[in-house]
Amino acid sequence: MKRNPLIPYALIAIVGILAVIVIAFVGNDQRKEIAGGDESGQEEAIMENPEEIYEASCVACHGADLSGGMGPALSAVGAELSVDEIKEIITNGKGQMPPQSGTLKSEEIEIISKWLSEKK
Repeated sequence: MKRNPLIPYALIAIVGILAVIVIAFVGNDQRKEIAGGDESGQEEAIMENPEEIYEASCVACHGADLSGGMGPALSAVGAELSVDEIKEIITNGKGQMPPQSGTLKSEEIEIISKWLSEKK
């Protein structure tokens, strides 16, 4: 009896398609879980340490030592801008800096603004 050489390839294709469908459903559930927050109704914790907030959100553009890079230096930003001006820039963006209101919570923006205003 002669075997059909396409059968193994067809089985592999079916298994592959099923794997893609399962992975897509799992990924979709994970995306909903991330967007909706924790199922228990609790929100993500707010970072209260300004250095942690800076490291998580600002260091890539403004440098680890506030010396600048792609973004301007922030080592003496408090001498030029008030807390409210810094908060406005972080919240709404300015120039090439995108708004951070979607990334940071308002409490975190308040904390980092106050911390940066002390840099003189």
